[in-house]
Amino acid sequence: MKAVYINEHGGIDRLIHGDLPDPVPNDHEVLVRVKACGVNYIDLWVRRGLPFLKIDYPFVLGQEVVGEVAAVGSSSCAIPVGGRVILHIGVSCGHCELCLSGRDHQCSGYQLLGKNIPGGYAELVKVPEANISPLPESISYEEAAGLPTSFTTAWNMIFRTAKLQPGEWVLIHAGGSGIGSAAIQLARLTGAKVITTAGSEEKLEKASALGAEYLINYRKQDFLREVRRITKKRGVDVVIEHIGEEVWERSLLCLATGGRLVTCGATSGSQITMDLKHVFFRHLSILGATSATKDVLLKIVRLLEERKLQPVVGRTMPLSDAREAHRLLEERQQFGKVVLVPE
Repeated sequence: MKAVYINEHGGIDRLIHGDLPDPVPNDHEVLVRVKACGVNYIDLWVRRGLPFLKIDYPFVLGQEVVGEVAAVGSSSCAIPVGGRVILHIGVSCGHCELCLSGRDHQCSGYQLLGKNIPGGYAELVKVPEANISPLPESISYEEAAGLPTSFTTAWNMIFRTAKLQPGEWVLIHAGGSGIGSAAIQLARLTGAKVITTAGSEEKLEKASALGAEYLINYRKQDFLREVRRITKKRGVDVVIEHIGEEVWERSLLCLATGGRLVTCGATSGSQITMDLKHVFFRHLSILGATSATKDVLLKIVRLLEERKLQPVVGRTMPLSDAREAHRLLEERQQFGKVVLVPE
């Protein structure tokens, strides 16, 4: 099969487009022919190298995968060969206390496509049968490739972690990113008042079309000052962020008393500083979230089928252009999702 893989960690030049052996599914595994794969910051981090991350080379990146069943390792698979599928990004053991209580994403043995096990920058990928769900005909492969990571993580942050309520103020950083554009739409479903940041007027205009009511160009405006102005010095109830160092301290200052900051990443760096007095005197909560349980993806697919949500696909590119896709993310030139499609 054709694939994009790495043989060592490093820069964009470490991405290799070439041939690898076809994966062979074992019992209770499914071989999926990839039709589209979303590009995420986790792909950049894995390519560069993460502390304590050990992978076998050659390693294929890519978390957000959609396609069709190409082969099955046993005859009991509920979705037949040729069936359209969307993949859950996380593989759990399925039998520990956390898995059996519906918290599979917190399993101690949890592994992620494209991080711990080979992912979807390829023509073929194999996963456990438990990791595939049907993809309705009304949803294109390209738009579905924006769901498994971005929308599930945003859902976990908005609903299950922040527990955003109708009428609350929420600040969503990086409204032009996959998670940011998803979080804007999900927050609007709750009836919250949405403020978002982005680095260009074009991105802010697109974020407005998704439902953001208040727009801040962080390259031209101090977002803390603007949040205080917009909320009449009250502050926001929730901050949704995945940037880290660059925005951390000012994000905490944006919160109203009793506010919640939810983070799922650190694209600008993870070594943050803060004044703890703000946390305990103002009763603030700092919460972490990553991927969500498998049921969340089913809910999101249903909402997309009803056209209550709309994944934002900024650009679709051939798999062989993976280096350019990584460059777009590194330089923050995209709005929404960059999707790779095998030629």
